[in-house]
Amino acid sequence: MARSSYSHMAETWKRPRDDEMREQTIKRLIQWRRGPSVERVEGPTRLDRARALGYKAKQGVIIARCRVRRGGLRKPRPRSGRGPSKMGVRRITPGKNLQRIAEERTSKRFPNLRVLNSYHVLDDGRHYYYEVILVDPDHPAIQSDDDLSWITEPQHKDRVGRGKTSAGKKGRGLRNKGKGAEKVRPSSRAHDNRGT
Repeated sequence: MARSSYSHMAETWKRPRDDEMREQTIKRLIQWRRGPSVERVEGPTRLDRARALGYKAKQGVIIARCRVRRGGLRKPRPRSGRGPSKMGVRRITPGKNLQRIAEERTSKRFPNLRVLNSYHVLDDGRHYYYEVILVDPDHPAIQSDDDLSWITEPQHKDRVGRGKTSAGKKGRGLRNKGKGAEKVRPSSRAHDNRGT
């Protein structure tokens, strides 16, 4: 059976074996490091991932690349006095995953657009790079599109801020069902507030 061009693209991104891909990656990272943290781009770097997540090459659909620093939230160590047992210097991590943070920052940069989804592109020692798919809900091309018109409805406003994207759902634990996932629905905070 003949394979699609998208499957070949996906394989290339999963295993960048050849030197040409490696050189291209290094050049991209050097260029991206010098640029702004959130930047609108011409088209998706990984077309196979973008298409799988709902991207269409049409008016009203925009791609933006976001750079997020990686690592834990290490805090400065207390310099004087006794050393508390619960000092809290290392092993402090953000409550959201970095992909979700990237989506939120991109949404702030483009307030009139709605985040459809995002995907990982590249990373180096200091940063992760994500590409975020944004949709203009007021564009006639989106309003008349059978696959994307749902995002124009008012209940999907600020969906990234409420953790409704794929990365947001993963961070909220909504990929898990059944035994062991009793605390995740409707949300972990709502579960804590329930009266027993």
